Amino acid sequence: MSALDHRFSLVALLLLGLALPATAQAAVEIHPSVERAFERLYNFDFAAAHAELDAHQERHPEDPLGFCVRGAIYLFYELDRLGILKTEFFEDDEQVVGRNKRKLALDPEIRAEFFAVLERADSLATERLERDPADTAALFALCLKEGLITDYKTLVEKRGLLVFRNARAAGRHAQRLLDIEPRFHDAYLAAGINEYLIGNLPFFIRWFIRIEGIEGSKEQAFAKLEIVAAKGRYLGPFARILMSIMALREKQPERAQALLAELTRDYPENPLLRTELARVTESLTTAAAR
Repeated sequence: MSALDHRFSLVALLLLGLALPATAQAAVEIHPSVERAFERLYNFDFAAAHAELDAHQERHPEDPLGFCVRGAIYLFYELDRLGILKTEFFEDDEQVVGRNKRKLALDPEIRAEFFAVLERADSLATERLERDPADTAALFALCLKEGLITDYKTLVEKRGLLVFRNARAAGRHAQRLLDIEPRFHDAYLAAGINEYLIGNLPFFIRWFIRIEGIEGSKEQAFAKLEIVAAKGRYLGPFARILMSIMALREKQPERAQALLAELTRDYPENPLLRTELARVTESLTTAAAR
C-alpha cells in the first residue's frame, strides 16, 4: 500500500463522526423523543430508536432533523450488522480504504430507505434556509446529511476516496453554524474530524486538499472533540467513541481504555462497547505481563 493510501485510510474512520446529529442547548429546540431515540441508538437498540423517532415525526413532520436521525439509524444498523464499527476494522487499512475487494452484503431495502429520508431532509432544510439563511437547525441538517451519505458510500459501498467534497461541505455548514451560535458545541465535531484527517495527509497533498480554517493539527483535533465530549447535547458519547479509536491509532491504549470504560458505564446495553473494552484491556494486560 502506498503512503497516500495509508493516509486516506483514516477517512472512513473520521467521517463516522459526522454520522450522528448534534444540537446546541440554546440554539435549537430540544425534543425529548429525539433524545430518547439517540439514547436507544447508543445502546444499539435500533427498533426502539425507530419507535421514538416515529413519535417525533408524527408531531413534527416538517422537521428535517427527524429525517436525518432516521438516516443515522439506518446507517448504524448496517454498520453494526456488517461489523464495520469494530476498532479492529479501522486498524486494518486494507479494509477501510477499500483495497480489500470483499464485497459487503448490503441490504438494498435499507439503502433505498436511507437515501430517501436524506433526500427529504435536504429538501426541507433547503426550503427553511431560503426563508431564513440563519436557520441553525436547517444548517445542521445539511451538515449531517453530507456526513451520513459519505459514510455510507465510503464504508458500506466502498466507492473509494471521493470524500473531501462532502467533508468540506459538512465543515462549511458547521462553521457557519458556530458563527451564528457559538454554543452549538456539537458542531465542533466536524472541525475536530477535519483537523485529524488533514493532519494525516502528506504535506504536498495538503496543497490540493484544503478545508477552510483547518490546520491539520492532531492536538487541535483532540481538543475540539473534547469540547463535544464535555458539552455536546447528543454527540458527547460519540465524540468519546471517536477519541478512543483515534487514541488506539496514536498508540495511546490507556486513554482508549478509559474512554471505553466511561462509555460502557453510560451505555451498558451496547454489546460492541463491552467487547471493545475487553479487547483493549486484554491487550494492555498482555503487554504488561511481557
